[in-house]
Amino acid sequence: MVIIMKPTASEQEITFVINYIKRNYDLRIDTITGEFQTIIGLIGEENQVDFELLELLPGVERAHRIQTPYKLVSRSYHSADHIIDVKGVRIGGSSRPIFIAGPCSIESKEQLLQIAAQIKSAGADILRGGAFKPRSSVHSFQGLGEKGLELLARAGEEHGMPTITEVRGETQVEMVAKYADILQIGARNMYNQDLIESVARQHKPILLKRHFGAGFDELLNFSERAIAEGNRDVILCERGLIPVGKGRQHTRYMLDLSIVPLTKIESYLPVIVDPSHATGRRDLVLSMSLAAIAAGAHGIMVEVHHQPEKALSDGPQMIRPSELQHLISTSLNIYQHITKET
Repeated sequence: MVIIMKPTASEQEITFVINYIKRNYDLRIDTITGEFQTIIGLIGEENQVDFELLELLPGVERAHRIQTPYKLVSRSYHSADHIIDVKGVRIGGSSRPIFIAGPCSIESKEQLLQIAAQIKSAGADILRGGAFKPRSSVHSFQGLGEKGLELLARAGEEHGMPTITEVRGETQVEMVAKYADILQIGARNMYNQDLIESVARQHKPILLKRHFGAGFDELLNFSERAIAEGNRDVILCERGLIPVGKGRQHTRYMLDLSIVPLTKIESYLPVIVDPSHATGRRDLVLSMSLAAIAAGAHGIMVEVHHQPEKALSDGPQMIRPSELQHLISTSLNIYQHITKET
């Protein structure tokens, strides 16, 4: 449910309405204060609310239900694009697409600093790297842990790039937030509402990856968990669905690029694409990145390694820094062409 205040509503009237709701209903409040108008969102069971009575309160222009299952991230709630600024890197809206790059796993100081320098030279905006790796096998490389986080923060600082890494569990949230600028919730944890809420309370930007079996509504519904905690800086990420059908599968997952324009229609949150995990093949990363930019993605997240054949994890899907440079320059050409056409 949304309460839209009049453009002329005073601070006292807005405070009165908020306090009235808190006194009379078991609901939480989400407030968006725009340049001309304030919107008050209600979080909780709406059936208890008397809409007609709320519209009679001082300063209220109208009150109505949002029909979509995802309410706080809906265009019906907030029509303007939400732009996230991370150390000067702007994500969302009409800003140019951003490029997140780096190795799947942080393996050593030398490895990370070398890759960071190369992706910065190639035009990347944000440095990624895994410190705690969610692996299918306990015998696989699990990451360097806090040492890896320290290396990531150092590499980002030395090369002037914000950093992003995955939070694998609730016990790691505060540690990861201490070092990284953006906290990633991986596909396997998209349904972990406790983790999402805990990460949101760090008040740092969140990248939420779509689970490989999740529907569009589910992705937006779980992103609302962060907004309900007072953190609107959520970036949605498409990274592929489980393929349907029999026979040999030529890619790891099936990349659903339709979610990009759909998200931009239904929500104000930025959406990016991860073609590395979607395809699992470096020879497909370029073409799917370009397709994502053509579809309107706000950014691309790719895995990069200077020696992918020697990588400790996901070597077959990591591109080389020279390939990243071509990917970025071509992507920006496509973006500029689309911008001119529109």
